[in-house]
Amino acid sequence: MKIALDVDGVIADVIQSWLNYNNSIRQKITKHEISDWDFWKKFKINRYDFYAELSSCWKDWFSIPPTEKNLSITTKNLSKFGQVDIVTARERSTDSFVKNWLVHHNISYDNYVSVIDGPMKSDLDYDVFIDDSPLNALKIFQEKKKIILYSQPWNQHIPEDKISRVSNLSEAIKQIDLI
Repeated sequence: MKIALDVDGVIADVIQSWLNYNNSIRQKITKHEISDWDFWKKFKINRYDFYAELSSCWKDWFSIPPTEKNLSITTKNLSKFGQVDIVTARERSTDSFVKNWLVHHNISYDNYVSVIDGPMKSDLDYDVFIDDSPLNALKIFQEKKKIILYSQPWNQHIPEDKISRVSNLSEAIKQIDLI
C-alpha cells in the first residue's frame, strides 16, 4: 500500500506559528476562527502576504509544534501498512526546513514529494491520501481515490458522505486497517 501523508495541518501545526506571527502585527485571530481554506479573505489579509508569511514560518521550523503527541510512534505504525511518503504542496525554498522538522520529530517516511499546488496531489499514484485541505480532499474524491480528511476548523464544511474524517492519525490507521 502507498500512503500520501500531508505535512501542514496534518502533522505540523504551522498555522499556529503563523497565528503567533499574525497576532503580533494585526488583529488577533484564533485557530477556530479559521473556518475556510481561504480565511485570509475574511480578515482582509492579502493572499500573497499570507502565503509569504506562512512560508516564512518554516524558517523557524524548530518552533512549529506537531499537531498531536507521539507522532513518531504513530507514523512508525502507519508505515507497517507499506510505503508512507510525505506529500506536500509548498515553495521549494521551504523543503529543507520541513525535512529538518521531520527529522527533529523522528517522523517515519519513505520519500519526500513536493508539488507546486495542492490539488496536483490527486494526479499522484497513491492508495490513500491523508490531508487537511478541503480543496485537495474534493479533488482526490473526484478522482475516485481514497481520502482521509484530517479534521481542522477550515474543513468542517466537507460532507462526511464524501470522505472519511479523522481527528488524529491513530484513527486514520484504524481506517486504513479496514481497507
